[in-house]
Amino acid sequence: MEKRGLQEQLETQDTTRNDAWSFSDEMRFGLYGQVRRRWGKQGVKIHQPLQIVYEWWYLVLAIDVIHLDLRWDWSDGMSQADLLPIFERWDLDMVIWDGARSHHGQIMHDLPMTRIFLPAYSPELNPAERIFEEIRPAVEGIVYPSLVAKQYAIDQFLRRLRADKSRLQSLVSWDWIHDVFDALPPFDYTCFIYT
Repeated sequence: MEKRGLQEQLETQDTTRNDAWSFSDEMRFGLYGQVRRRWGKQGVKIHQPLQIVYEWWYLVLAIDVIHLDLRWDWSDGMSQADLLPIFERWDLDMVIWDGARSHHGQIMHDLPMTRIFLPAYSPELNPAERIFEEIRPAVEGIVYPSLVAKQYAIDQFLRRLRADKSRLQSLVSWDWIHDVFDALPPFDYTCFIYT
């Protein structure tokens, strides 16, 4: 699937504008720190502390680009068993994500949601990746006392981002996704009218 292929995929699933569909992905975060580029005074060397602790969790993120709804949760791993309870709670009609092994599994297939897979090696087609690009510079380059403290920093960043609709829109509201949405048929309410 490419940019133009999303519309074809949605049409084959009989998707309407009323269906809850989101782009989703996972990001590993931990206490094995990264040095980030920083601004400093000319001629003055910047010293950054570097934390090297082998602990990590996963941030599971889903973004509804049309309604600018951002959801996230935390997971110990990337297996189907780890992701299943999250997607059961979210109750999405459709999820668009990459082809990770856990996304293709039978357990995930049993969920009452349609799965659409992005082409391999194409993170530029997934708006969730754009959110991750914003998270990393905001939380890296800092020594955290625990993994929970880093999780809290990410959580606070995402809460601020979700509240700032104009910033969220500038990050993920891509024209080609809106074009696909506008081409979808509206939901036909007449099929529920009883006589």
